[in-house]
Amino acid sequence: MKWLLLPFLLLFASCAGHAREPQVPAALRAELAKTWPHNRTIHLVFHGHSVPAGYHRTPEVKPFDSYPLMALGKIQKAHPHAVINSIVTAIGGEDSVKGAARFEKDVLTLRPDIVFIDYALNDRRVPVEDVEKAWRSMARAAKKKGVPVVFLTPTGSRGAQIDSPDEPLEIRAAIIRKVAAEEGVLLADVWAAWKAELKRGVKQDRLLAQANHPNRKGHEIAAKVIADLF
Repeated sequence: MKWLLLPFLLLFASCAGHAREPQVPAALRAELAKTWPHNRTIHLVFHGHSVPAGYHRTPEVKPFDSYPLMALGKIQKAHPHAVINSIVTAIGGEDSVKGAARFEKDVLTLRPDIVFIDYALNDRRVPVEDVEKAWRSMARAAKKKGVPVVFLTPTGSRGAQIDSPDEPLEIRAAIIRKVAAEEGVLLADVWAAWKAELKRGVKQDRLLAQANHPNRKGHEIAAKVIADLF
């Protein structure tokens, strides 16, 4: 009986081990592990709207309390010999359709090692068909250049009904997950982590600087989800 169970136990162990593996590409992990004088600067590019741009209580911008630099800090701590650069190409007020239109010119020309995309909050005002098309366009443009992409589901918003299937953020998050799966790009499911915090009893206002912008504690949720990919 033990011999009959052994193949299944080995398969389970293999799958469990694989699930714990970092999700970023092996080539990027290898670059992060290199030490001087064999290393080079690794470029992380954050593309999106006002949240990755660092807006908290508009018009105040707090880059050191926002997830692009907070995630960089966590990744740097895990890779202390790496030289890592966090570049923000985000524009406040922008949606994914506008972001896709400038993606090659403003993002891919920077020769990023990995790109993080966050537009879901502003995509609530965009028809779902256009949202899907824009995200798919950016994924394909990056893949054509051999650049890994990470899609971010949204941070929260005051008044969002987190368990409602009609919640616009829930609908946009579902589109982002769908396109990520179909295009084979990575996913940082910030929305799922944000909802988990609320269900744990954290009040949403404790995570927000204003209606649509997270405070440092809210940005910390996104930064952790991103860093966990590494």
